[in-house]
Amino acid sequence: MYNTRISLIVCTYMRPIAICTLLDSVELQSKYPDEILIIDGSTNDETEDRFRKSKYKNLSYYKVPPEHRGLTKQRNFGIALVGDTIEVVCFLDDDIVLEATYFEEIVKTYQKYPEALGVGGYIINETSWKEVGAPFTPAINQFYYDGYVRSDGSRFVLRKKLGLDSDKIPGFLPDFSHGRSISFLPPSGRMYQVEQLMGGVASYKMSALQTQKFSEYFEGYGLYEDADFTLRLSKKGALYINTNAQLHHHHHPDGRPNKFNYGKMVVRNGWYIWRVKYPKPTIKARLKWNLTSGLLTLIRFSNSLTKNKKARTEAFTEALGRVIGWLSLFFNKPRIENK
Repeated sequence: MYNTRISLIVCTYMRPIAICTLLDSVELQSKYPDEILIIDGSTNDETEDRFRKSKYKNLSYYKVPPEHRGLTKQRNFGIALVGDTIEVVCFLDDDIVLEATYFEEIVKTYQKYPEALGVGGYIINETSWKEVGAPFTPAINQFYYDGYVRSDGSRFVLRKKLGLDSDKIPGFLPDFSHGRSISFLPPSGRMYQVEQLMGGVASYKMSALQTQKFSEYFEGYGLYEDADFTLRLSKKGALYINTNAQLHHHHHPDGRPNKFNYGKMVVRNGWYIWRVKYPKPTIKARLKWNLTSGLLTLIRFSNSLTKNKKARTEAFTEALGRVIGWLSLFFNKPRIENK
């Protein structure tokens, strides 16, 4: 197991403290990366000052020029620097903290499924699950999968009532998009095949990265870039989630887009990845995509009436961005890359 040579690429932007916390958890790993590449897009020198002379073993730091800033550009920049003997490349967001066996479990998955092109980790600090066994009939405000149950948010409850819930298992995209992400897979200790991975907790065989790059359509923050990349990659080979490859995601607030731009990206980038998977959706699927997008926008508008002042402003601004993003699709649809 320990013979598999792995590289860790961390693309960072203006988060010097968070990335140090991540690397402190990397130091405790039972399987330590054979190389660590920090790809920094920051506009100041705080991250550079910490890593030009680093205490961390096998670490190399790179400050990218302005034309290579942005998540997908930085990832492609890092891939070009990976050593010749590396077999698996792991990507982690800079606000992650790992459990001690994370890389060991990733490698185990590639050994069990040698055909795998990618393997994702499992976030353990965002959702509360309860093991209930089978058979089990969930209430309308619950989601059940593989012997575990969790609460379902109000948006999913409403989607169920309107017949707009996903008809695919978690990690697979229905024909009208708006599926359930891999966060709806339970902490069962199992490995699940999927067609989507979360980009900030994912790994790929170097051979796959040599034939497919991250799309630079997803500029800057890169919302849904992971769905685009893995939906395209899953057409070539299998992807898996190992729920024993565990980590914590702390969603650091720095470096994120404003809520208006975020809302626009939710709709436009969501449309993009839908058409990556389904270039010619049926009329029914088109109707359901638009109905679900409209419903989620209305929910965000309703949030602006019920939350505290800051949250109300953010919800209204995001909802407005969603409306503008949806309207823009009528005269300026994104151009799909399927390479």
